[in-house]
Amino acid sequence: MFVNCICCILMLVFSLVSVAFLTLLERKILGYVQLRKGPNKVGVLGLFQPFSDAIKLFTKEFYFPLKSNFYPYWLSPLLILMLSITVWLSFPYYYLILSWKYSIMFMFSVLSMGVYGVMICGWSSSSCYSTLGSIRVIAQSISYEVSFFLLILCLMYLIGSASLAEFIYFQYNVWFIMVVSPVFLMLFVSFLAELNRTPFDFSEGESELVSGFNVEYGGSGFAFIFLGEYLSILFAGLVLTLAFMGGSCYSLLFYIKLVAVGGVIIVVRGTLPRYRYDKLMNLCWKGYLGLALNLIIFCISILY
Repeated sequence: MFVNCICCILMLVFSLVSVAFLTLLERKILGYVQLRKGPNKVGVLGLFQPFSDAIKLFTKEFYFPLKSNFYPYWLSPLLILMLSITVWLSFPYYYLILSWKYSIMFMFSVLSMGVYGVMICGWSSSSCYSTLGSIRVIAQSISYEVSFFLLILCLMYLIGSASLAEFIYFQYNVWFIMVVSPVFLMLFVSFLAELNRTPFDFSEGESELVSGFNVEYGGSGFAFIFLGEYLSILFAGLVLTLAFMGGSCYSLLFYIKLVAVGGVIIVVRGTLPRYRYDKLMNLCWKGYLGLALNLIIFCISILY
């Protein structure tokens, strides 16, 4: 039990440190995409820039809008961060408590609660911009969770299990991305919609929503929301790598592939414009839902 707790704490600490370097990678890639230099002043080649940003955010004065609901307003960023940290406990690591046969179901349970933090953020701020942003997130996340679950169900039928660790054993000879590449593409897009990333960043549409649901947050509150969002991006990369690109969690190649998936998510942000909201909903309900149901039948036929 003691070893389990130590492993949990170490993994969560290292995942939070990896968020810092993911933000540095994002700023560097976006810099080169836009033909400019990224952060390059703080430390060697800007290596300590994320840490200076963290110090700046956590030392800023904490303020709150006069008409906001103080306790929900202050606790909702913590809720977003805690849910993003909790979902990492389903990581298929040898010593972890939750590397069990229902880890995919645990992952879904936690991910489906992520919308509550954003909803409370938008409602408790008592701002029309933040409320509108949170309403968009709720509609978007709930819509894509349906097709997202069905696509994961396809993979569960392929491996005949609800454990993330099983994906390692089924991809020794061939990666699932070769067998069910449409599922990979649809799941990748669904993750972008779930994480509110470009081109589906309707919750934070700066051009028309003035930053969306987090418009009233600054300092530590904004830092918690930011950490939660980027932890979820890393976890999405982990699930996609584990489910489609094979490899053991104990090999360096696995983490190189994880960084590559994260890099693709960042490049998408630098290259694609924002999608139209009605097209987003059409894509989910008229496109992905029907395709996902047909793919489930296809995967069941492979299984039997």
